[in-house]
Amino acid sequence: MVSLITAFKYALISSLYHLCAHNIHHVMAQWPNGGSTRFYDFKVQMLEVNKLCNTRSIVTINKMYPGPVIYAQEDDQVIVKLTNETPYNTTIHWHGVRQILSCWSDGPSYITQCPVQPGQTFTYKFTLARQKGTLFWHAHFSWLRATVYGALIIYPKAGVPYPFNHPYEEHIVILGEYWMQDLVQLEKTVMASGTAPPIADAYTINGHPGPNYNCSINDVYKIDVLPGKTYMLRLIGALLNMESFFSIANHKLTIVEADGEYTRPFTTDRVMIGPGQTLNVLVTANQKIGKYSMAMGPYMSAQHPVFQNITSIAYFQYLGATQSSVALPASLLPRFDDNLAVKTVMDGLKSLEVGKVPKEIDTNLFITIGLNVNKCGSKTPKQNCQVADGGVMAASMNNISFIKPKISILQAYYSHIDGQFTEDFPGSPLKFYDFVNDAPNSAPNNTGSTHGTRTKVLEYGSQVQLILQDTGTVTTENHPIHLHGYSFYVVGYGNGNYNPQNATFNLVDPPYMNTIGVPVGGWAAIRFVADNPGVLDHMGDDGLEFGRL
Repeated sequence: MVSLITAFKYALISSLYHLCAHNIHHVMAQWPNGGSTRFYDFKVQMLEVNKLCNTRSIVTINKMYPGPVIYAQEDDQVIVKLTNETPYNTTIHWHGVRQILSCWSDGPSYITQCPVQPGQTFTYKFTLARQKGTLFWHAHFSWLRATVYGALIIYPKAGVPYPFNHPYEEHIVILGEYWMQDLVQLEKTVMASGTAPPIADAYTINGHPGPNYNCSINDVYKIDVLPGKTYMLRLIGALLNMESFFSIANHKLTIVEADGEYTRPFTTDRVMIGPGQTLNVLVTANQKIGKYSMAMGPYMSAQHPVFQNITSIAYFQYLGATQSSVALPASLLPRFDDNLAVKTVMDGLKSLEVGKVPKEIDTNLFITIGLNVNKCGSKTPKQNCQVADGGVMAASMNNISFIKPKISILQAYYSHIDGQFTEDFPGSPLKFYDFVNDAPNSAPNNTGSTHGTRTKVLEYGSQVQLILQDTGTVTTENHPIHLHGYSFYVVGYGNGNYNPQNATFNLVDPPYMNTIGVPVGGWAAIRFVADNPGVLDHMGDDGLEFGRL
Protein backbone atom coordinates (compact mmCIF):
# COMPACT_ATOMS: atom_id res chain seq x y z
CA MET A 1 0.00 0.00 0.00
CA VAL A 2 2.70 2.49 1.02
CA SER A 3 4.92 1.62 -1.93
CA LEU A 4 1.99 2.08 -4.32
CA ILE A 5 1.23 5.51 -2.93
CA THR A 6 4.89 6.50 -3.15
CA ALA A 7 5.12 5.38 -6.75
CA PHE A 8 2.07 7.28 -7.89
CA LYS A 9 2.72 10.44 -5.93
CA TYR A 10 5.41 11.62 -8.32
CA ALA A 11 3.36 10.63 -11.34
CA LEU A 12 0.52 12.76 -9.99
CA ILE A 13 2.47 15.99 -10.30
CA SER A 14 3.62 15.53 -13.87
CA SER A 15 1.47 13.11 -15.83
CA LEU A 16 -1.88 14.21 -14.44
CA TYR A 17 -1.24 17.75 -15.65
CA HIS A 18 -0.80 16.53 -19.21
CA LEU A 19 -3.54 13.95 -18.99
CA CYS A 20 -6.15 16.40 -17.68
CA ALA A 21 -5.14 19.14 -20.10
CA HIS A 22 -5.03 16.79 -23.07
CA ASN A 23 -8.34 15.16 -22.26
CA ILE A 24 -10.17 18.47 -21.72
CA HIS A 25 -8.70 20.29 -24.72
CA HIS A 26 -11.49 19.10 -26.97
CA VAL A 27 -14.30 20.48 -24.81
CA MET A 28 -12.86 23.67 -23.32
CA ALA A 29 -11.67 26.56 -25.48
CA GLN A 30 -8.73 27.72 -23.35
CA TRP A 31 -7.43 28.20 -19.83
CA PRO A 32 -9.40 31.00 -18.11
CA ASN A 33 -7.59 34.33 -18.24
CA GLY A 34 -6.34 34.98 -14.73
CA GLY A 35 -5.29 38.21 -13.08
CA SER A 36 -2.43 38.18 -10.60
CA THR A 37 -0.71 35.06 -9.37
CA ARG A 38 -0.78 34.49 -5.61
CA PHE A 39 1.93 32.29 -4.12
CA TYR A 40 1.57 30.62 -0.72
CA ASP A 41 3.92 28.32 1.18
CA PHE A 42 2.05 25.83 3.37
CA LYS A 43 4.01 23.72 5.82
CA VAL A 44 2.11 20.96 7.61
CA GLN A 45 3.48 21.24 11.14
CA MET A 46 2.71 20.15 14.68
CA LEU A 47 1.67 22.82 17.18
CA GLU A 48 1.38 22.42 20.93
CA VAL A 49 -1.80 24.00 22.28
CA ASN A 50 -3.24 24.30 25.77
CA LYS A 51 -7.03 24.10 25.79
CA LEU A 52 -9.69 22.76 28.15
CA CYS A 53 -7.13 22.12 30.92
CA ASN A 54 -5.19 19.91 28.53
CA THR A 55 -1.99 20.28 26.51
CA ARG A 56 -1.51 18.37 23.29
CA SER A 57 0.02 18.64 19.83
CA ILE A 58 -2.26 19.25 16.87
CA VAL A 59 -1.61 19.22 13.13
CA THR A 60 -1.69 22.71 11.60
CA ILE A 61 -0.52 24.73 8.62
CA ASN A 62 2.44 26.99 9.45
CA LYS A 63 1.78 26.41 13.18
CA MET A 64 -1.39 28.49 12.98
CA TYR A 65 -4.80 27.47 14.34
CA PRO A 66 -6.92 28.32 12.39
CA GLY A 67 -4.52 28.32 9.47
CA PRO A 68 -3.38 31.22 7.26
CA VAL A 69 -5.91 33.13 5.19
CA ILE A 70 -5.56 33.00 1.41
CA TYR A 71 -6.49 36.35 -0.13
CA ALA A 72 -7.12 36.71 -3.85
CA GLN A 73 -9.25 38.46 -6.45
CA GLU A 74 -11.63 37.06 -9.03
CA ASP A 75 -9.73 35.33 -11.87
CA ASP A 76 -6.44 35.24 -9.93
CA GLN A 77 -4.25 32.18 -10.12
CA VAL A 78 -3.28 30.58 -6.80
CA ILE A 79 -0.18 28.43 -6.34
CA VAL A 80 0.30 26.70 -2.98
CA LYS A 81 3.39 24.62 -2.23
CA LEU A 82 2.52 22.09 0.47
CA THR A 83 5.38 20.55 2.47
CA ASN A 84 4.50 17.83 4.95
CA GLU A 85 6.63 18.05 8.10
CA THR A 86 4.41 15.83 10.26
CA PRO A 87 4.31 12.04 10.70
CA TYR A 88 0.86 11.91 9.07
CA ASN A 89 -0.26 11.79 5.46
CA THR A 90 -2.31 14.77 4.32
CA THR A 91 -3.94 16.65 1.42
CA ILE A 92 -5.65 20.04 1.16
CA HIS A 93 -9.08 20.54 -0.43
CA TRP A 94 -10.07 24.01 -1.66
CA HIS A 95 -13.72 23.84 -0.72
CA GLY A 96 -15.92 25.57 -3.29
CA VAL A 97 -13.19 26.21 -5.88
CA ARG A 98 -14.45 24.89 -9.22
CA GLN A 99 -11.02 23.78 -10.42
CA ILE A 100 -11.60 24.52 -14.11
CA LEU A 101 -8.89 22.55 -15.94
CA SER A 102 -7.17 21.81 -12.63
CA CYS A 103 -9.01 18.74 -11.35
CA TRP A 104 -5.72 17.30 -10.04
CA SER A 105 -5.53 20.17 -7.52
CA ASP A 106 -8.90 19.58 -5.87
CA GLY A 107 -7.35 17.68 -2.95
CA PRO A 108 -9.65 14.86 -1.74
CA SER A 109 -7.41 11.91 -0.94
CA TYR A 110 -7.84 8.83 -3.14
CA ILE A 111 -10.24 10.74 -5.40
CA THR A 112 -7.95 13.22 -7.19
CA GLN A 113 -4.62 12.48 -5.52
CA CYS A 114 -2.82 10.13 -3.22
CA PRO A 115 -1.94 11.62 0.17
CA VAL A 116 1.19 13.72 0.55
CA GLN A 117 3.45 11.58 2.72
CA PRO A 118 5.70 12.76 5.55
CA GLY A 119 8.71 14.63 4.19
CA GLN A 120 7.15 15.06 0.73
CA THR A 121 5.80 18.11 -1.14
CA PHE A 122 2.97 18.76 -3.56
CA THR A 123 2.11 21.96 -5.44
CA TYR A 124 -1.52 22.97 -5.92
CA LYS A 125 -2.24 25.29 -8.84
CA PHE A 126 -5.67 26.62 -9.79
CA THR A 127 -7.43 29.69 -11.17
CA LEU A 128 -10.38 31.32 -9.41
CA ALA A 129 -12.24 31.71 -12.69
CA ARG A 130 -15.38 33.84 -12.31
CA GLN A 131 -15.40 33.22 -8.56
CA LYS A 132 -15.58 35.63 -5.65
CA GLY A 133 -16.71 35.57 -2.07
CA THR A 134 -15.99 33.49 1.03
CA LEU A 135 -14.71 29.94 0.60
CA PHE A 136 -12.30 27.94 2.73
CA TRP A 137 -9.67 25.22 2.64
CA HIS A 138 -9.17 22.20 4.89
CA ALA A 139 -7.33 18.91 5.13
CA HIS A 140 -8.96 16.06 3.28
CA PHE A 141 -7.29 13.04 4.81
CA SER A 142 -8.41 11.25 7.96
CA TRP A 143 -9.90 13.64 10.55
CA LEU A 144 -7.12 16.19 10.24
CA ARG A 145 -9.60 18.76 8.93
CA ALA A 146 -10.69 19.26 12.56
CA THR A 147 -7.56 21.43 13.06
CA VAL A 148 -6.20 21.95 9.53
CA TYR A 149 -8.38 24.66 8.01
CA GLY A 150 -8.46 28.32 7.02
CA ALA A 151 -10.34 30.94 5.04
CA LEU A 152 -10.11 31.56 1.28
CA ILE A 153 -11.27 35.13 0.58
CA ILE A 154 -11.82 36.15 -3.05
CA TYR A 155 -12.49 39.85 -3.61
CA PRO A 156 -14.25 41.24 -6.71
CA LYS A 157 -12.10 42.64 -9.48
CA ALA A 158 -10.65 46.11 -8.89
CA GLY A 159 -13.34 48.77 -9.17
CA VAL A 160 -16.22 46.30 -8.87
CA PRO A 161 -18.25 47.06 -5.70
CA TYR A 162 -20.23 44.72 -3.51
CA PRO A 163 -23.96 44.69 -4.43
CA PHE A 164 -24.68 46.17 -0.98
CA ASN A 165 -23.34 49.07 1.06
CA HIS A 166 -19.67 48.54 1.81
CA PRO A 167 -19.21 47.48 5.45
CA TYR A 168 -17.01 49.42 7.84
CA GLU A 169 -14.94 46.29 8.54
CA GLU A 170 -14.87 42.62 7.61
CA HIS A 171 -14.15 39.78 10.03
CA ILE A 172 -13.61 36.06 9.43
CA VAL A 173 -15.51 33.86 11.89
CA ILE A 174 -14.71 30.14 11.60
CA LEU A 175 -16.87 27.66 13.50
CA GLY A 176 -15.14 24.42 14.46
CA GLU A 177 -14.99 21.43 16.77
CA TYR A 178 -12.15 20.45 19.11
CA TRP A 179 -11.10 17.09 20.53
CA MET A 180 -8.53 16.58 23.27
CA GLN A 181 -7.50 13.25 21.75
CA ASP A 182 -5.11 12.67 18.86
CA LEU A 183 -7.41 12.83 15.81
CA VAL A 184 -5.59 10.27 13.66
CA GLN A 185 -5.61 7.75 16.49
CA LEU A 186 -9.20 8.63 17.30
CA GLU A 187 -10.29 7.84 13.76
CA LYS A 188 -8.39 4.55 13.82
CA THR A 189 -10.09 3.62 17.08
CA VAL A 190 -13.53 4.46 15.70
CA MET A 191 -12.91 2.49 12.51
CA ALA A 192 -11.57 -0.48 14.45
CA SER A 193 -14.52 -0.51 16.84
CA GLY A 194 -17.22 0.06 14.22
CA THR A 195 -18.88 2.71 16.38
CA ALA A 196 -20.13 6.21 15.63
CA PRO A 197 -17.69 9.12 16.06
CA PRO A 198 -17.36 10.42 19.64
CA ILE A 199 -18.67 13.87 20.40
CA ALA A 200 -16.32 16.85 20.32
CA ASP A 201 -14.97 18.11 23.64
CA ALA A 202 -15.81 21.67 22.61
CA TYR A 203 -17.09 23.90 19.86
CA THR A 204 -14.77 26.72 18.84
CA ILE A 205 -15.04 30.17 17.26
CA ASN A 206 -11.79 30.96 15.45
CA GLY A 207 -10.13 28.24 17.53
CA HIS A 208 -11.40 29.57 20.89
CA PRO A 209 -13.88 27.56 23.01
CA GLY A 210 -15.06 30.50 25.11
CA PRO A 211 -15.93 30.89 28.80
CA ASN A 212 -18.49 28.08 29.09
CA TYR A 213 -15.74 25.45 28.95
CA ASN A 214 -13.20 24.44 31.58
CA CYS A 215 -10.02 26.56 31.70
CA SER A 216 -11.35 28.76 28.87
CA ILE A 217 -12.54 31.96 30.54
CA ASN A 218 -9.77 33.84 28.71
CA ASP A 219 -9.69 31.61 25.64
CA VAL A 220 -12.30 33.77 23.88
CA TYR A 221 -12.48 35.40 20.45
CA LYS A 222 -13.59 39.05 20.38
CA ILE A 223 -14.59 41.63 17.76
CA ASP A 224 -14.29 45.29 18.81
CA VAL A 225 -16.96 47.44 17.15
CA LEU A 226 -17.89 51.11 16.89
CA PRO A 227 -21.49 52.20 17.58
CA GLY A 228 -23.47 52.81 14.41
CA LYS A 229 -21.06 50.98 12.09
CA THR A 230 -21.98 47.97 9.95
CA TYR A 231 -19.70 44.93 9.90
CA MET A 232 -19.53 41.97 7.55
CA LEU A 233 -18.88 38.61 9.18
CA ARG A 234 -17.59 35.87 6.90
CA LEU A 235 -19.03 32.80 8.64
CA ILE A 236 -17.32 29.51 7.78
CA GLY A 237 -18.43 26.03 8.86
CA ALA A 238 -15.12 24.19 9.31
CA LEU A 239 -16.99 21.59 11.33
CA LEU A 240 -16.17 17.90 11.22
CA ASN A 241 -19.46 16.23 12.13
CA MET A 242 -21.89 18.70 13.72
CA GLU A 243 -24.09 21.42 12.33
CA SER A 244 -24.37 24.63 14.30
CA PHE A 245 -26.65 27.57 14.98
CA PHE A 246 -25.06 31.03 15.26
CA SER A 247 -26.47 34.28 16.62
CA ILE A 248 -25.44 37.56 18.26
CA ALA A 249 -27.35 38.80 21.30
CA ASN A 250 -29.80 41.63 20.46
CA HIS A 251 -28.52 41.95 16.88
CA LYS A 252 -29.96 41.03 13.50
CA LEU A 253 -27.97 39.19 10.81
CA THR A 254 -28.52 40.12 7.17
CA ILE A 255 -27.37 37.37 4.80
CA VAL A 256 -25.84 38.79 1.60
CA GLU A 257 -23.85 35.78 0.35
CA ALA A 258 -24.02 31.99 0.63
CA ASP A 259 -21.22 29.64 -0.47
CA GLY A 260 -19.41 32.37 -2.39
CA GLU A 261 -22.49 33.60 -4.29
CA TYR A 262 -24.41 36.82 -3.68
CA THR A 263 -27.96 36.53 -2.40
CA ARG A 264 -30.82 38.94 -2.03
CA PRO A 265 -30.41 40.52 1.42
CA PHE A 266 -32.34 38.49 3.98
CA THR A 267 -32.51 39.47 7.64
CA THR A 268 -32.84 36.92 10.43
CA ASP A 269 -32.13 36.45 14.14
CA ARG A 270 -29.95 33.39 13.68
CA VAL A 271 -28.45 31.16 11.01
CA MET A 272 -27.48 27.51 10.76
CA ILE A 273 -24.06 26.58 9.38
CA GLY A 274 -23.29 23.01 8.36
CA PRO A 275 -19.90 21.45 7.61
CA GLY A 276 -18.55 23.14 4.48
CA GLN A 277 -21.09 25.96 4.32
CA THR A 278 -20.22 29.66 4.32
CA LEU A 279 -22.40 32.73 4.84
CA ASN A 280 -21.57 36.42 4.68
CA VAL A 281 -23.78 38.41 7.05
CA LEU A 282 -24.02 42.13 7.79
CA VAL A 283 -24.38 43.21 11.41
CA THR A 284 -25.01 46.82 12.47
CA ALA A 285 -23.79 47.88 15.90
CA ASN A 286 -27.05 49.65 16.76
CA GLN A 287 -27.50 48.64 20.40
CA LYS A 288 -26.42 50.37 23.58
CA ILE A 289 -22.74 50.18 24.47
CA GLY A 290 -21.96 46.80 25.98
CA LYS A 291 -20.52 43.36 25.42
CA TYR A 292 -22.75 40.99 23.47
CA SER A 293 -22.36 37.25 23.13
CA MET A 294 -21.78 35.68 19.73
CA ALA A 295 -23.03 32.15 20.31
CA MET A 296 -22.50 28.87 18.52
CA GLY A 297 -24.71 25.97 19.55
CA PRO A 298 -25.56 22.54 18.12
CA TYR A 299 -28.21 21.65 15.57
CA MET A 300 -28.87 17.93 15.97
CA SER A 301 -31.73 16.46 13.94
CA ALA A 302 -31.10 12.74 14.47
CA GLN A 303 -33.22 10.80 16.96
CA HIS A 304 -31.86 10.23 20.47
CA PRO A 305 -28.29 11.33 19.72
CA VAL A 306 -25.42 11.98 22.07
CA PHE A 307 -23.82 15.34 21.27
CA GLN A 308 -21.89 18.25 22.77
CA ASN A 309 -24.50 20.63 24.18
CA ILE A 310 -22.25 23.33 25.67
CA THR A 311 -22.44 26.58 23.73
CA SER A 312 -19.29 28.28 22.47
CA ILE A 313 -19.22 32.02 23.13
CA ALA A 314 -17.31 34.91 21.54
CA TYR A 315 -17.81 38.63 22.14
CA PHE A 316 -19.18 41.41 19.94
CA GLN A 317 -17.88 44.28 22.09
CA TYR A 318 -18.65 47.97 21.65
CA LEU A 319 -15.99 50.64 22.09
CA GLY A 320 -16.50 51.97 25.60
CA ALA A 321 -17.52 48.68 27.15
CA THR A 322 -15.13 47.51 29.85
CA GLN A 323 -13.47 44.13 29.96
CA SER A 324 -15.43 43.42 33.13
CA SER A 325 -18.77 44.14 31.45
CA VAL A 326 -21.21 41.27 31.74
CA ALA A 327 -21.86 39.78 28.30
CA LEU A 328 -25.49 39.91 27.26
CA PRO A 329 -26.46 36.32 26.41
CA ALA A 330 -27.36 35.19 22.92
CA SER A 331 -30.80 34.00 23.93
CA LEU A 332 -31.95 33.55 20.35
CA LEU A 333 -30.24 30.21 19.74
CA PRO A 334 -32.98 27.72 18.86
CA ARG A 335 -33.47 24.36 20.50
CA PHE A 336 -30.95 21.84 19.22
CA ASP A 337 -33.67 20.08 17.17
CA ASP A 338 -35.47 23.14 15.77
CA ASN A 339 -35.95 22.08 12.14
CA LEU A 340 -38.27 25.04 11.46
CA ALA A 341 -35.48 27.51 12.26
CA VAL A 342 -33.33 25.85 9.61
CA LYS A 343 -36.12 25.85 7.02
CA THR A 344 -36.95 29.51 7.67
CA VAL A 345 -33.44 30.62 6.74
CA MET A 346 -33.31 28.34 3.71
CA ASP A 347 -36.65 29.72 2.53
CA GLY A 348 -35.19 33.24 2.64
CA LEU A 349 -32.19 32.52 0.42
CA LYS A 350 -32.68 33.82 -3.12
CA SER A 351 -30.08 34.37 -5.81
CA LEU A 352 -29.33 37.87 -7.10
CA GLU A 353 -29.02 36.56 -10.65
CA VAL A 354 -32.02 35.12 -12.46
CA GLY A 355 -32.60 33.17 -15.63
CA LYS A 356 -29.60 30.83 -15.50
CA VAL A 357 -31.24 27.77 -13.99
CA PRO A 358 -31.15 24.72 -16.31
CA LYS A 359 -34.70 24.21 -17.58
CA GLU A 360 -34.36 21.19 -19.88
CA ILE A 361 -32.96 18.20 -18.00
CA ASP A 362 -30.85 15.58 -19.81
CA THR A 363 -29.90 13.44 -16.81
CA ASN A 364 -32.13 12.71 -13.83
CA LEU A 365 -30.51 11.12 -10.80
CA PHE A 366 -32.19 10.04 -7.58
CA ILE A 367 -29.90 9.32 -4.64
CA THR A 368 -30.92 8.18 -1.18
CA ILE A 369 -28.73 9.12 1.77
CA GLY A 370 -28.66 7.23 5.03
CA LEU A 371 -26.86 5.77 7.99
CA ASN A 372 -26.47 2.02 8.18
CA VAL A 373 -25.52 -0.66 10.65
CA ASN A 374 -23.84 -3.58 8.92
CA LYS A 375 -23.71 -7.05 10.40
CA CYS A 376 -20.48 -8.01 12.07
CA GLY A 377 -18.06 -10.01 9.95
CA SER A 378 -15.11 -9.84 12.31
CA LYS A 379 -13.54 -12.78 14.11
CA THR A 380 -13.18 -10.48 17.13
CA PRO A 381 -16.66 -8.93 17.42
CA LYS A 382 -16.13 -7.54 20.93
CA GLN A 383 -13.32 -5.36 19.59
CA ASN A 384 -14.61 -4.58 16.09
CA CYS A 385 -18.42 -4.54 16.29
CA GLN A 386 -19.30 -2.37 19.26
CA VAL A 387 -22.50 -0.77 17.96
CA ALA A 388 -25.63 -1.77 19.85
CA ASP A 389 -26.73 -5.26 18.79
CA GLY A 390 -23.21 -6.07 17.63
CA GLY A 391 -23.03 -4.23 14.32
CA VAL A 392 -20.74 -1.82 12.48
CA MET A 393 -21.71 1.75 11.63
CA ALA A 394 -21.69 2.76 7.96
CA ALA A 395 -23.08 5.48 5.71
CA SER A 396 -24.40 5.07 2.20
CA MET A 397 -25.80 6.57 -0.99
CA ASN A 398 -28.33 4.38 -2.76
CA ASN A 399 -27.39 1.88 -0.07
CA ILE A 400 -23.77 1.67 -1.24
CA SER A 401 -20.91 2.52 1.11
CA PHE A 402 -17.70 3.86 -0.41
CA ILE A 403 -14.48 1.83 -0.33
CA LYS A 404 -11.23 3.75 -0.67
CA PRO A 405 -9.19 2.61 -3.68
CA LYS A 406 -5.46 1.94 -3.43
CA ILE A 407 -4.64 4.88 -5.71
CA SER A 408 -6.61 7.95 -6.65
CA ILE A 409 -9.59 7.47 -8.95
CA LEU A 410 -8.35 10.34 -11.12
CA GLN A 411 -5.01 8.62 -11.68
CA ALA A 412 -6.70 5.31 -12.43
CA TYR A 413 -9.14 6.94 -14.84
CA TYR A 414 -6.63 8.87 -16.92
CA SER A 415 -3.97 6.16 -16.84
CA HIS A 416 -6.50 3.40 -17.66
CA ILE A 417 -5.57 1.38 -14.59
CA ASP A 418 -8.13 -1.36 -14.10
CA GLY A 419 -9.51 -2.62 -10.82
CA GLN A 420 -9.67 0.65 -8.87
CA PHE A 421 -13.32 1.59 -9.51
CA THR A 422 -16.38 0.57 -11.46
CA GLU A 423 -18.81 2.69 -13.50
CA ASP A 424 -21.99 1.12 -12.17
CA PHE A 425 -23.22 3.48 -9.49
CA PRO A 426 -27.01 3.35 -9.91
CA GLY A 427 -28.79 6.53 -10.97
CA SER A 428 -31.69 5.61 -8.70
CA PRO A 429 -32.29 3.25 -5.75
CA LEU A 430 -32.53 -0.40 -6.60
CA LYS A 431 -35.72 -0.52 -4.54
CA PHE A 432 -38.33 2.20 -4.00
CA TYR A 433 -40.45 2.35 -0.86
CA ASP A 434 -41.43 4.87 1.83
CA PHE A 435 -37.83 5.94 2.52
CA VAL A 436 -38.69 8.14 5.49
CA ASN A 437 -41.34 6.21 7.41
CA ASP A 438 -40.95 2.56 6.41
CA ALA A 439 -37.17 2.31 6.21
CA PRO A 440 -35.73 -0.64 8.16
CA ASN A 441 -34.46 0.36 11.59
CA SER A 442 -33.88 -2.88 13.50
CA ALA A 443 -30.10 -2.78 13.29
CA PRO A 444 -28.16 -4.75 12.29
CA ASN A 445 -30.69 -7.25 10.89
CA ASN A 446 -31.88 -5.31 7.86
CA THR A 447 -30.12 -1.93 7.83
CA GLY A 448 -26.91 -2.99 6.12
CA SER A 449 -25.41 -1.53 2.95
CA THR A 450 -23.39 -2.98 0.12
CA HIS A 451 -19.85 -1.79 -0.58
CA GLY A 452 -17.89 -0.63 -3.58
CA THR A 453 -15.86 2.07 -5.30
CA ARG A 454 -18.57 2.92 -7.80
CA THR A 455 -18.81 5.94 -10.07
CA LYS A 456 -21.37 7.57 -12.33
CA VAL A 457 -20.26 8.87 -15.73
CA LEU A 458 -21.95 12.03 -17.00
CA GLU A 459 -21.87 13.35 -20.55
CA TYR A 460 -20.04 16.66 -20.91
CA GLY A 461 -22.50 19.54 -21.17
CA SER A 462 -25.48 17.55 -19.89
CA GLN A 463 -27.98 19.39 -17.71
CA VAL A 464 -28.34 17.36 -14.54
CA GLN A 465 -31.06 17.20 -11.93
CA LEU A 466 -30.14 15.40 -8.74
CA ILE A 467 -32.77 14.48 -6.13
CA LEU A 468 -31.22 13.85 -2.72
CA GLN A 469 -33.52 11.87 -0.43
CA ASP A 470 -32.98 11.41 3.30
CA THR A 471 -33.92 8.00 4.67
CA GLY A 472 -35.06 6.69 8.03
CA THR A 473 -32.63 3.78 8.01
CA VAL A 474 -31.33 3.83 11.61
CA THR A 475 -32.50 7.47 11.87
CA THR A 476 -33.44 10.45 9.75
CA GLU A 477 -31.21 13.51 10.03
CA ASN A 478 -30.13 16.61 8.15
CA HIS A 479 -27.27 15.69 5.77
CA PRO A 480 -24.90 18.40 4.48
CA ILE A 481 -23.77 17.33 1.00
CA HIS A 482 -20.99 19.08 -0.97
CA LEU A 483 -20.33 18.62 -4.69
CA HIS A 484 -16.65 19.11 -5.47
CA GLY A 485 -15.86 21.27 -8.50
CA TYR A 486 -19.37 22.68 -8.87
CA SER A 487 -21.91 25.03 -7.47
CA PHE A 488 -25.55 24.14 -8.12
CA TYR A 489 -29.00 25.65 -7.99
CA VAL A 490 -31.09 24.44 -5.06
CA VAL A 491 -34.39 24.42 -6.93
CA GLY A 492 -36.50 22.62 -4.36
CA TYR A 493 -36.68 20.88 -0.99
CA GLY A 494 -39.38 19.52 1.25
CA ASN A 495 -40.46 17.08 3.92
CA GLY A 496 -41.16 13.40 3.45
CA ASN A 497 -40.57 11.42 0.29
CA TYR A 498 -39.92 13.27 -2.96
CA ASN A 499 -42.98 13.21 -5.20
CA PRO A 500 -42.62 14.89 -8.60
CA GLN A 501 -46.39 15.33 -8.78
CA ASN A 502 -46.55 17.79 -5.90
CA ALA A 503 -42.97 19.03 -5.46
CA THR A 504 -42.63 22.82 -5.70
CA PHE A 505 -39.60 24.13 -7.59
CA ASN A 506 -38.12 27.62 -7.84
CA LEU A 507 -36.66 27.95 -11.35
CA VAL A 508 -36.39 31.75 -11.23
CA ASP A 509 -34.06 32.80 -8.41
CA PRO A 510 -33.00 29.75 -6.36
CA PRO A 511 -29.79 30.04 -4.31
CA TYR A 512 -26.58 28.95 -6.05
CA MET A 513 -24.58 26.91 -3.53
CA ASN A 514 -21.85 24.28 -3.24
CA THR A 515 -23.17 22.60 -0.07
CA ILE A 516 -26.77 21.75 0.72
CA GLY A 517 -28.30 20.41 3.90
CA VAL A 518 -30.74 17.70 2.83
CA PRO A 519 -33.64 18.24 5.27
CA VAL A 520 -34.22 15.75 8.06
CA GLY A 521 -36.77 13.24 6.82
CA GLY A 522 -37.00 15.12 3.53
CA TRP A 523 -35.46 15.80 0.15
CA ALA A 524 -33.58 18.44 -1.84
CA ALA A 525 -33.42 18.95 -5.61
CA ILE A 526 -30.36 20.52 -7.23
CA ARG A 527 -29.53 21.34 -10.86
CA PHE A 528 -26.23 22.00 -12.60
CA VAL A 529 -24.56 21.76 -16.00
CA ALA A 530 -21.84 19.09 -16.22
CA ASP A 531 -19.26 21.39 -17.82
CA ASN A 532 -16.23 20.69 -15.61
CA PRO A 533 -14.49 17.49 -16.75
CA GLY A 534 -12.57 15.43 -14.23
CA VAL A 535 -13.07 13.18 -11.26
CA LEU A 536 -14.88 14.87 -8.41
CA ASP A 537 -16.90 13.62 -5.47
CA HIS A 538 -19.83 14.11 -3.15
CA MET A 539 -18.79 14.64 0.45
CA GLY A 540 -21.21 14.20 3.31
CA ASP A 541 -21.06 15.12 6.98
CA ASP A 542 -20.85 11.43 7.80
CA GLY A 543 -17.55 11.06 5.95
CA LEU A 544 -19.06 9.31 2.94
CA GLU A 545 -17.39 10.06 -0.37
CA PHE A 546 -18.66 9.03 -3.77
CA GLY A 547 -16.43 9.38 -6.82
CA ARG A 548 -17.87 10.93 -9.98
CA LEU A 549 -16.22 10.95 -13.38
